[in-house]
Amino acid sequence: MSNLPQSKDEPFDSGYANRALVILSVIAGLIVYVDIMLTPALPKIVSEYGVDIDQASLLISLYTVVGVAVTPIFGKLGDIYGKKRVMMWILVIYLAAATATSFAPTFNLILASRFVQGAGLGVFALCFSLAREQFPRNLVPRAQGVISAVQVAGGGLGLFGGAIVTDHFGWQGNYHIAVPVIALLTVLIFLTVRESSNRKPGVKLDYVGSLWMGAALIAIVLGLSEGVSWGWTSATVLGLLTIGPMMLVLLALYERRVAEPVLDLRLLRQRNVMVANLLIIFYGVSIGITFQALVYTLELPSPSGFGIGITNVGLYLLPLVVVLLPVALAVGTLIPRYGVKPFLYFGSVLAIMAFLLLSTYTSPTEIEAYLVVYAFGSGMMTVSIQNLLVLSIAKTEMALGTSLNTAFRYVGQTLGAPAAGAILSTLVSTYVVAGQPVTLPSHLAFQYCFYVPAAAFLAVAILSTFAREVI
Repeated sequence: MSNLPQSKDEPFDSGYANRALVILSVIAGLIVYVDIMLTPALPKIVSEYGVDIDQASLLISLYTVVGVAVTPIFGKLGDIYGKKRVMMWILVIYLAAATATSFAPTFNLILASRFVQGAGLGVFALCFSLAREQFPRNLVPRAQGVISAVQVAGGGLGLFGGAIVTDHFGWQGNYHIAVPVIALLTVLIFLTVRESSNRKPGVKLDYVGSLWMGAALIAIVLGLSEGVSWGWTSATVLGLLTIGPMMLVLLALYERRVAEPVLDLRLLRQRNVMVANLLIIFYGVSIGITFQALVYTLELPSPSGFGIGITNVGLYLLPLVVVLLPVALAVGTLIPRYGVKPFLYFGSVLAIMAFLLLSTYTSPTEIEAYLVVYAFGSGMMTVSIQNLLVLSIAKTEMALGTSLNTAFRYVGQTLGAPAAGAILSTLVSTYVVAGQPVTLPSHLAFQYCFYVPAAAFLAVAILSTFAREVI
């Protein structure tokens, strides 16, 4: 048994708890779906609004920039004022921004509404935190597994569903379908989900620290996400990547004097919290690299890639979701019996094997098969990390702890994407395509794109030894 402090759970109402879990899981999955569904539509947006690819990519990167910046702030607000109340604020803002995006007549208005939409990333930590409070400790892993599984499924379905809807109804059709569902779920949360009883009455938000942290995270994530477009050696990118970390160091010094800091070093220094955050960064890096490498490998023309259309790319990636969903659910059920650490170890080993296999691919079918191996490992990892975190944090700090973890995950993904871009743009070969010489990523480039996440999961396995078991 763990020697961690055990918090007292509320009286358990299984019927209500399961209903709340379903609603919280679906809203988490839907937010991810809406985030990803616009990616296949970027080429159409480029042609429709007469912008270049770099400008269109801002629709994705600015969404993440804002989300990472505000997520810890929303988490802290949830711990102070109530997690349901803050979630309702976020969903109303998100719903308004998503509606504006779907009807925006100009690219700049789309960009502005997507910028505001980034606030939706703050929902994830609140979903995990509210679910933690509905179940007794022995059932928490299953609840966290359900949300993790649906969240990941939403991301996988976003690429596939977004491509199909864009092809048939235009990119706006994605929003016209999603917005009513978001509205319905917002009403259901308001009517059915109970407010958290774990709050900090009388505590005020650290406004200075919140703004400071938001600015620092914006600088870091914006510099990483736009490094390829603006140039890694440009004054803007170098300035952002220098100023951002410096601001966090200065913030850490300032927050030592604050009673309720948003950058809570006391919380971050707890062993399991520190390990969980390091693990999620490496996990995020692997996602950022893998997603880009797989899409390019499947879409680029032969002999660099396989020349598969975006809709069919979604079909090849769909088994990843189909397998990962039941694996995550099963792991959540098994953790109370076997603990978190065995799944951290076994999941990382399977992920390493999957990426080493992916580095040897010769056909799309092989990629599809190797992704099944990765799905098993990834499903184990994502549920284990989430449970390692939530079972190690006091309920009064749950939203802040999980929101910081969410921010670290997206920072990792933002690190992974340019890493893949750097590898694919550096290791190139000249091929003859349609009778013309074309410079494209070499097969060696894709191999290295899979070696890096394999190394990341080796680091995950090593770091997992420092975690304290929570079951």
